[in-house]
Amino acid sequence: MLDKMLVKDCIKLNLNAKSKIEVIDELVDVLYNAGRLNDKDEFRKTILNREEQSSTGLEEGIAIPHGKSASVKIPTVAFGLCKDGIDYDSLDGEPSKLFFMIAAPANATDSHIETLSQLTSLLLDDDIREQLLKVKTEQEVLDILLKEDNAGEELVPPKEEDNDYQVLAVTACPTGIAHTYMAAEALNKKAKEMGIKIKVETNGSTGVKNHLTDEEIKNAKGIIIAADKNVEMARFNGKHVEIVGVKEGIKRPQELIQKALDQTAPLYSNKETKTSSGTSERKGFYKHLMSGVSNMLPFVVGGGILIAISFIFGIKASDPTDPSFSPIAKLLMDIGGGNAFFLMVPVLAGFIGMSIADRPGFAPAMVGGLISANNGGGFLGGLVGGFLGGYVILFLKKVFAKLPEKLEGIKPVLLYPLFGILITGVLMYTVVISPVAAVNSGITNFLNSLGTGNLILLGAIVGGMMAIDMGGPINKAAFTFGIAAIAAGNYYPHAAVMAGGMTPPLGIALATTFFKNKFSKEEREAGLTNYIMGASFITEGAIPFAAADPIRVIPSCVIGSALAGGLSMAFKCQLPAPHGGLFVLPIITNPMMYLLSVIVGSLVTCILIGITKPTKNI
Repeated sequence: MLDKMLVKDCIKLNLNAKSKIEVIDELVDVLYNAGRLNDKDEFRKTILNREEQSSTGLEEGIAIPHGKSASVKIPTVAFGLCKDGIDYDSLDGEPSKLFFMIAAPANATDSHIETLSQLTSLLLDDDIREQLLKVKTEQEVLDILLKEDNAGEELVPPKEEDNDYQVLAVTACPTGIAHTYMAAEALNKKAKEMGIKIKVETNGSTGVKNHLTDEEIKNAKGIIIAADKNVEMARFNGKHVEIVGVKEGIKRPQELIQKALDQTAPLYSNKETKTSSGTSERKGFYKHLMSGVSNMLPFVVGGGILIAISFIFGIKASDPTDPSFSPIAKLLMDIGGGNAFFLMVPVLAGFIGMSIADRPGFAPAMVGGLISANNGGGFLGGLVGGFLGGYVILFLKKVFAKLPEKLEGIKPVLLYPLFGILITGVLMYTVVISPVAAVNSGITNFLNSLGTGNLILLGAIVGGMMAIDMGGPINKAAFTFGIAAIAAGNYYPHAAVMAGGMTPPLGIALATTFFKNKFSKEEREAGLTNYIMGASFITEGAIPFAAADPIRVIPSCVIGSALAGGLSMAFKCQLPAPHGGLFVLPIITNPMMYLLSVIVGSLVTCILIGITKPTKNI
């Protein structure tokens, strides 16, 4: 297949370029002029985006800029030669002379990627590089590379009968075309020279190949992770794991293999791992959940702070019908509340789905999260939508696995999004949303039946409800009940509602401050913003922490919020405003005791989280 990807029209033996950018521009022009690209500007952006992640300039005078894009009509390799050398930010700091620009379509098939990966691995051969530096015609380039390609040498050794490998490795780069396979070949080649049995798993563009089994991991002396993107790590719990960038696998394979043999790398620890039989699913669930939470976090933080700033102009300053209306407050509220917060749940769901099923899982899961957000499902419904979308795609991958290979290219662009979105959407509307709505309605009716006969019990219930799903249907049921009470002239319930809503983010903020060893650096930084969101009555600031560890965080928040709501009622605090947090403290009756209620509830939440959460390895 390489003879179709490497053609004379895409070979330029005397590059005019004097810089890295000029090399990229010149080779993109070569591809475009040869009719291999639909849009050269779009493909150039793809190449530059890849270079921003890490330079594709390797050692020994080689550079392999590469990318996958819909602008590529035909999978192609463009070759450029500059015998004087050009500074291309190479690994060894030396000028690059041999340039291979790989253009892969967005829907490149396994066979395309494997052929391209074999080409990049050929370049590790000293003789091939020397021959290429001496060529005088385009045909000589073809003769050298196609002759080697037709030799039929397997670049990744076939799997042996036993699983007693001394060293295991995983290679991965963001694009999964060149460096992934070059690192694998470098490790395989060096291991063969050293007489070491090695197995290398590649996390390439078309998925995981040569997957490492539990038995192989158990028997190996050490593990090498040469990757510039996330790979599944839970399986290596308790093993000596050397983690480096993918280029290091190409640059110093012997050193990495020797470290694995000598077991000098740190022992990898994963606290969620319990037993080999239960590790995979539990850690898988946690990994998918954290992928959604970490990507949702910027929307929560940015949107929440913008909402809080809008309150500075007045609690209702974003409402055009209110006398305190401010265009700035409305702008801030529209950006933070109307857009950033609106995207929060769909983004959570989308990245959960992507973690489960790779890129094809993103669209169905995000649609599932959007359905939840638009129909009262809240973040709990978003969690369901995320996992549902991801596992629907895994199901479809099995269903479509038997389709002819010529249909491989339409799977990610047609079959997966069409059927994935359809099935996920149908299940969300017919199975998930209705029960959530029924729960919401039932809780509202229950609150109405309580009335005000037992104010302290009512305060504890509505306060606790604010912390159960933090912006979801249960939270909204309590909030709606409080607003209805204000409309009826009863200002006690909503004071308890707001106390319960402020407690989770404030309690979490305190926990990240006083129990630093229980949280990651990212969580501690996000915890600081919860001081602002909690004071502003933005309960959603607690969602990332609750989603990441629901078993410990949600009960702690519910207990603290229930206590804050009950105390607010006990102190007979009244709140006539629907929102505002501590900004409306002056209009609350008995304000100091109300503040005490919130502080006590937040401290209890903080202490419970600190006691129950395990210590993290930071």
